Amino acid sequence: MPEQSNDYRVVVFGAGGVGKSSLVLRFVKGTFRDTYIPTIEDTYRQVISCDKSVCTLQITDTTGSHQFPAMQRLSISKGHAFILVYSITSKQSLEELGPIYKLIVQIKGSVEDIPVMLVGNKCDETQREVDTREAQAVAQEWKCAFMETSAKMNYNVKELFQELLTLETRRNMSLNIDGKRSSKQKRTDRVKGKCVLH
Repeated sequence: MPEQSNDYRVVVFGAGGVGKSSLVLRFVKGTFRDTYIPTIEDTYRQVISCDKSVCTLQITDTTGSHQFPAMQRLSISKGHAFILVYSITSKQSLEELGPIYKLIVQIKGSVEDIPVMLVGNKCDETQREVDTREAQAVAQEWKCAFMETSAKMNYNVKELFQELLTLETRRNMSLNIDGKRSSKQKRTDRVKGKCVLH
């Protein structure tokens, strides 16, 4: 199967301004910027461990606008896993994920074997429009995992990508971040589950 390449492609979808790029940049570079710069499409690479060897986690940060349906379809057809981001401050941003989710199902045939995460970003904000339970109900309906994050506060960002890799059942993958953790930290990470952060 040629599909089992050394690249593992994760595609990030969501409305404009929900924090897709902020999440990706926080994860890949550990940075956060307050200014909003619309994305056309960016791809970031991060080395991870995969089936006891090394592979590249390729994260495609898509545009928040719907101007590029062909790019959207291509990203879905090439993607191995999907992160659907909304902002907890905008009910509309959650609603806008519906058509994208349907498109993923349509193109992939089913999402049963595909890791999909519904992510409520900006959980540091006080002006909440989307209740956690409401989003959990959507995630249940879509048969996908759910998590709330804050790119700004660096809350659940690494956990989000780790969880996504844990959902991938065909390959055994984990984040491979070298030299940034003390040995004490490593032991606590190891307790959390079958995936080990190196």
